[in-house]
Amino acid sequence: MAEGLKYLHNSFLHVHANLRSGTVLINESWQAKLTDFGLGNLAEEKKPMKRRQLWMAPEVIRGTLLPHQVEKPADIYSLAIIASEVLTRKEAWNMSERKDTVDEIVYRIKKGGPNSIRPDLDMDGVEINHSLLVLIRDCWSEDPTDRPSADIICNLLKNMMPKKGNLMDHVFNILEDYTTNLEVEVEDRTKELTAEKKKADVLLGRMLPKQVAERLKQGQTVEPEGFDSVTVFFSDVVKFTQLSQKCSPFQVVNLLNDLYSNFDAIIEEHGVYKVESIGDGYLCVSGLPQRNGNAHIKCIVELSLDFMAYCKAFKIPHLPREKVELRVGVNSGPCVAGVVGLSMPRYCLFGDTVNTASRMESNGKPSHIHLSAAAYTLLMKHYPNQYNTASRGDVIIKGKGVMETFWVFERNNQFMGNSSNMAYNPENKKKQKNDDEDVDDESSDGSSRAPNTPPMHDVNANSPPRQRKPGPPSSSPTFSKRSVSPILEEKAREIHNEETEALYRQFRRQETLALM
Repeated sequence: MAEGLKYLHNSFLHVHANLRSGTVLINESWQAKLTDFGLGNLAEEKKPMKRRQLWMAPEVIRGTLLPHQVEKPADIYSLAIIASEVLTRKEAWNMSERKDTVDEIVYRIKKGGPNSIRPDLDMDGVEINHSLLVLIRDCWSEDPTDRPSADIICNLLKNMMPKKGNLMDHVFNILEDYTTNLEVEVEDRTKELTAEKKKADVLLGRMLPKQVAERLKQGQTVEPEGFDSVTVFFSDVVKFTQLSQKCSPFQVVNLLNDLYSNFDAIIEEHGVYKVESIGDGYLCVSGLPQRNGNAHIKCIVELSLDFMAYCKAFKIPHLPREKVELRVGVNSGPCVAGVVGLSMPRYCLFGDTVNTASRMESNGKPSHIHLSAAAYTLLMKHYPNQYNTASRGDVIIKGKGVMETFWVFERNNQFMGNSSNMAYNPENKKKQKNDDEDVDDESSDGSSRAPNTPPMHDVNANSPPRQRKPGPPSSSPTFSKRSVSPILEEKAREIHNEETEALYRQFRRQETLALM
């Protein structure tokens, strides 16, 4: 406004003569523009509206000057009134909050005197340059000759506010500073976002397979996929309910966390994918989502042996005398895998292979690895003689009928090397094997073998299966159909040819029929 008034005062117009806040306009660049100037000679010689007199100099209000006779000091007075509006952010003379009327104020302005009325410069706590307030008071001085010229006002304002430019320039400068600070802030936030994204990717990678997680992040649909041959692993903590009754809820959580955290570390050493763990149950699979040929059965067996070895050395901090035993079930076959759900997507397995593996676990024994016939056949076909195994015999499986199942005891050091960790102690293996036979004996004929009865050491494989040698007269034990089977089974495992295995199976069937 001061620059515009300076321009008018130095032009041929010499004066504005009608300066008030209504004649100051703002353009698209937020620059103040003056209007309604140069019309003083065309104005009719009549008194202006009372409200407009609030911006007029006292000498103009008194009527001693006509519109075309107004001098430059009158514009300076009007500029001071507009400046008071800008600083206080209120209308001229703050009429909405004053008790005086417009006529009363105009009368007091016209009266003048050493204590003439002027607008209040109440800043409401806003800090304003004191020199600027002094300049405004000089501009509305009662004596026109005491008012500074437009040139002086511009020079003083430049000294008070050295920054040049209009409001938009000031806004642009602020935006530039803000942009600079924003770039630094964005860079810092981007680093934090990248770090959080990595954490989210790691967490998602633990919940879903990597390739499945990548598809979901890209918004793609994950279709169910079929796999011709995989191996499914189920495990369960034996007598977990009784064990948890001796612990507080926090101790149960810590127990499972310690156990499964180490299980997860063991899994990373094998080509196995952990599907889920529910309570004390643990489900793993090999051969999907990354196909690995026929190596999935070996991966699961190695994993099972490592789990058993770890549980053997695992100690419960608050129950040092208690032991953690696993019951493991393994099955091989076809399977379908896919993602189920949107809010909490899960990578699930479907198919009878999974159900059979679960049955192997539930019908297994503590600290034993229970294999189905399909898993055993696959293991013997591709990895013969690498593991010490034994047939459990025919077992009634719920929903499956009678199935022949097998045990995996330990690695065969002659083929695997002495560096492998042994999951079982040979004495424990023998004890568990005898226990297994005792259980089967009781279920078959209601009798049980005497604890100290030695097994038979000589069997004629070609003799009729119905003839059996009696036990020692002193003990007179009742020998079951399983008393001869382990020896012939061991011979078959040593020779390991189809003819001997067929002979062994035929002998077992005949022996079973003889006892019926």
